[in-house]
Amino acid sequence: MYSTLRIPQTELDEILLIDPNLWKKLHRARLFLTGGSGFFGRWILESILRANDCMGLNISVVALVRSTKRFFQSAPYLSSCDVLRLVEGDIRSFDFPEGEFTYILHLATSSDAAIQAADPFGLFTVIVNGTGRVLEFAHQCKARRFLFVSSGAVYGPQPAELTKIPEDYRGAADCTNPQSVYSTAKRASEQLCGLYNSKGRIAVSIARPFAFIGPGMPLNGHFAAGNFIRDGIAGVPIKITGDGTPLRSYLYSADLALWLWKILLDGTPGRAYNVGGKEIVSIQELAQTVANCFSPSLSIIKDQRPDHGNPPERYIPDISRAEKELGLSVRIPLKEALQRTISWYSNQ
Repeated sequence: MYSTLRIPQTELDEILLIDPNLWKKLHRARLFLTGGSGFFGRWILESILRANDCMGLNISVVALVRSTKRFFQSAPYLSSCDVLRLVEGDIRSFDFPEGEFTYILHLATSSDAAIQAADPFGLFTVIVNGTGRVLEFAHQCKARRFLFVSSGAVYGPQPAELTKIPEDYRGAADCTNPQSVYSTAKRASEQLCGLYNSKGRIAVSIARPFAFIGPGMPLNGHFAAGNFIRDGIAGVPIKITGDGTPLRSYLYSADLALWLWKILLDGTPGRAYNVGGKEIVSIQELAQTVANCFSPSLSIIKDQRPDHGNPPERYIPDISRAEKELGLSVRIPLKEALQRTISWYSNQ
């Protein structure tokens, strides 16, 4: 859920200034959003509300939430926003709001490993049936475009010899493995999106996010970067779960928000775009970078030694399609992304 500390307006204003013409496409738009209380949804929601205030877009936003009360408890500063309306419901069965909507942004679904382990059947239906429900709503309300936020997990394990995963890589997770329920459900949902798009029901573009850092990210989940920042703020040794060898690349949340808006508004319908960073680091290197953001630098502990006989596990996107087709770029380097995030959480 939301932190009660809002995203700095200076961060949101940076996004607006990069491509002012992008936001003008949203003039007088009526938006429907799922997942507005999550990390991604927070940046999407607050960026469009800021754009509306600064640019006079005259937009309106309807957000599907599970609990209006919990939403406003964690985001009290949004309770007086007159262009935002919340509707309660289950993503799999919610009542369709009345009227036409211009754009639909479907961001709902947790990737939390604990949820996957506790209720894999429920997670699968939330992802697949929920996506089908939102697609049908988009068709009925005559939406102009639809953004589905999928995941880089749809590719399955990345081969050691493949430095970066492009969108046309045909690998996939093992659908007979219960631990693959999240990735296979996202893949099935992409298939639904493709069917709706091919039948002319709705123009769908797909984002495949990888790894991210920024205000609002979970600090007590299964994300290494968030856990390292949590340890750093607490002033305790940074703990690596594992041997520290897996490789990642991180995109800052402000860049993430801009990329998602750009994919929605300018992405080719029926096409998927990887979303992620370019600077490749190991988990060990990430921990050290976080440790060095504090003074004095913190110590690092890990619970496994590296197995030098095996290549490191990789989760690295090829983002050249988004760069070439949509003119997107990684603006905020990793160290600055960490420093901004640490500063934000330190003010909690």
